[in-house]
Amino acid sequence: MQQFLILAAAHFLALLSPGPDFFLIARTSLSAGWRIASGACLGIAVANGVFIIAAFAGAAALQPDSATFVSLQLAGCAYLLYLGILFIRHAGANTLMDVHLKKLGNRRPAQHALAWWRAAGMGFLSGILNPKNALFYASLATMLAGAHTGAGWKTFYGAWMFSVVLLWDLLVAVLIGNQSVLRRFARALPGLERSSGVVLILLALGVIAVLITP
Repeated sequence: MQQFLILAAAHFLALLSPGPDFFLIARTSLSAGWRIASGACLGIAVANGVFIIAAFAGAAALQPDSATFVSLQLAGCAYLLYLGILFIRHAGANTLMDVHLKKLGNRRPAQHALAWWRAAGMGFLSGILNPKNALFYASLATMLAGAHTGAGWKTFYGAWMFSVVLLWDLLVAVLIGNQSVLRRFARALPGLERSSGVVLILLALGVIAVLITP
């Protein structure tokens, strides 16, 4: 359970900092509404699912005590350190209030469906072409060690992370159209990025300490 809580916390904290996926959802929601933006949310979640499966399958092929596995764990920790430092260094650099697009008019059902699928395709491409997603999930997968590393637990971890990505993105899509919510989130964003960076750094250092302890 402790391992799950650590991975779940690191995964969710990484979601808090806006990136290309976030801004795609924001712009789609502001321009076409949250229902169309839900297509982008699903596409992004599916892309994350692809990386989760690939990362867990790759980690499963390695022996926990092998030098390769330990090297991957250290590389994963290095990436989390890099991500944490990046969060702290560039806290507040993202300008959410620049996202202002005019709502589109009413669509026919066929047009609505086409727009939804187009948004889903854009979401998938945004997620699958983002190298940070691959590196992040690989870093999490290589940290799995101990008793809770069987196929059942990894399936649970993967399903959890997929669900969290989808639900978080849907929440963003619904709330981002509310200008008061957007302003409040923009004010809180620098603090969220700094605190997320600190936690990710502490997580990486904790794993490194375990690896180097005899």
